[in-house]
Amino acid sequence: MAESTAWLLMILFILTFTVVSSIDDKCAACNAVAEEIENGLSNEKPRNHLDMRHRLDSKGQRKGKVIDYRVSELRVVELLDGLCDKMQDYTLQKVDSKRYEWVRVDNWDNLAINKQEAKAYSKDISSYCGRLLEDTEDELAERIKKGSVKVGGVSKILCQDLSKHCNMSSDSHQADADDDEPDGEL
Repeated sequence: MAESTAWLLMILFILTFTVVSSIDDKCAACNAVAEEIENGLSNEKPRNHLDMRHRLDSKGQRKGKVIDYRVSELRVVELLDGLCDKMQDYTLQKVDSKRYEWVRVDNWDNLAINKQEAKAYSKDISSYCGRLLEDTEDELAERIKKGSVKVGGVSKILCQDLSKHCNMSSDSHQADADDDEPDGEL
């Protein structure tokens, strides 16, 4: 009985360690998440201010605030809600013998690679996204509300400033990916 419990614990430890360490290139994964946030930002439709004047004073005048949508909590929720579910549309694609990149899959039936493996990668990046948001969501939300998160700058803010998964600009990161040092199996 004790031996079977030990085996079960060892298997659970191995599975947990494999899932946690499955994203080897956190910078590339973070950039894919940032790309999805940028898609959300660029597809935003103009919105009216949020009218929070629902109470009436003694003279019958509406009381409360009118909040600009661009700095509202609602905008943050709409941008980040379901983000990690959208990451399940991504998988790893081999670029060359040493380098992989995260790409959006439009049609899973037309994949040239093993579909089970591709789906496993999509679950990996989705769970990575959850951990990334858990670590950075409060600061990211504040920056979105302040207006400092704009299309074209999400990767720098999320991957360099907040999560520290990328230490340099994405252009120089791409150059480092071509170095002769092995990055590990993705």
